[in-house]
Amino acid sequence: MAKLRHIAIRVKDVEASARFYEKIFGMTRAFENKDRAIYLSDGLMNLAILNSATAQGENHFGFRVDDFGAVEAALTEAGATYDSELGDPAGMNYERKWRDPEGNLFDVSEKGWYGALDEPIAEGAAAR
Repeated sequence: MAKLRHIAIRVKDVEASARFYEKIFGMTRAFENKDRAIYLSDGLMNLAILNSATAQGENHFGFRVDDFGAVEAALTEAGATYDSELGDPAGMNYERKWRDPEGNLFDVSEKGWYGALDEPIAEGAAAR
């Protein structure tokens, strides 16, 4: 089953934007790529703050999946189109980018992103 675990936004000031989300929403830093991106986490989701001057791509979201092959076959059958891939297939943050039938960009990843968990929210936490 696919789980939404990643959202990426492009900003002009990566550091200031990261501090905003840390201060207001209590997010924590999971990983930094100097001057290019800061990956924040709320303990379950990854929010990638991308430098709009250096980052490739556009605002997008990502799903962690169990099996690239099965999901990608279903995506193709449903009218999605493959776009590109990013990262090292052996490491975290490796993703394959797709576009839905309306052209919206999204990622699929088997390993996920820094700070994003695969575990579902505990029943007690969901009731809060």
